[in-house]
Amino acid sequence: MRIEDQPAYVLHARPWRETSLLVEVLSLEHGRLGLLARGVQGPKKQALRAALQPLQSIRFDAVMGGELAQLRRAESCDVAPRLHGHAMLAGFYVNELVMRLAPRQDPLPELHAAYGQLRARLEQAGPLAWSLRRFERDLLEALGVGFDWSSAADGEPIDPAARYRLDPQEGPLRQLSERSSQERRALATGAALLALAEDRCPGAADLASLRPQMRAVLLHHLGGRGLKSWEMLGDLSRPAE
Repeated sequence: MRIEDQPAYVLHARPWRETSLLVEVLSLEHGRLGLLARGVQGPKKQALRAALQPLQSIRFDAVMGGELAQLRRAESCDVAPRLHGHAMLAGFYVNELVMRLAPRQDPLPELHAAYGQLRARLEQAGPLAWSLRRFERDLLEALGVGFDWSSAADGEPIDPAARYRLDPQEGPLRQLSERSSQERRALATGAALLALAEDRCPGAADLASLRPQMRAVLLHHLGGRGLKSWEMLGDLSRPAE
């Protein structure tokens, strides 16, 4: 099967043999694809190598041949975001998350659109943590495992003053108020869940409450095996993530 002029975002690229690259992309019509880019070394291939860097928006031609497609052409559509510090780590995290969770050769146009929006936000001055939580929400939805963020698992409306645990299969579960302060800090606030449902940025404390619960849900779908980027982020990324 031939793939022609296909929009995609580059997720990862690594050397293969002496002159080639193995590239992972998130394409619009074919989902996540592995591409074999042969003969990309040398001064005449500089533009091609630049097009195959992570976060780059490209259009490409390829020929499917088993699990990997043979890349025939790739051109940059724009200039990839110039990221530093927390934003750079966030880009690495999102790419790793998509590679781990998005199935190969399964069209996910909603995920492709969400990735493009996240990519643009990484260069903006808004709260980085909010951009990541929105993308995690949209990723779960695109994969068919998302929640109704405005309703608890029992069907009751989310109470903005309550605390919730996110069950990966059932959704938000309201928790008793008799928990210790440390246990409550690990739970998502109802106000944060409603903000996520309405796509509006919550206050700093509510936003921070989403992180541990979203991570627990993602870890479930990752089969219990965490991400390398989580280890890299460590204490450094806590203000941003």
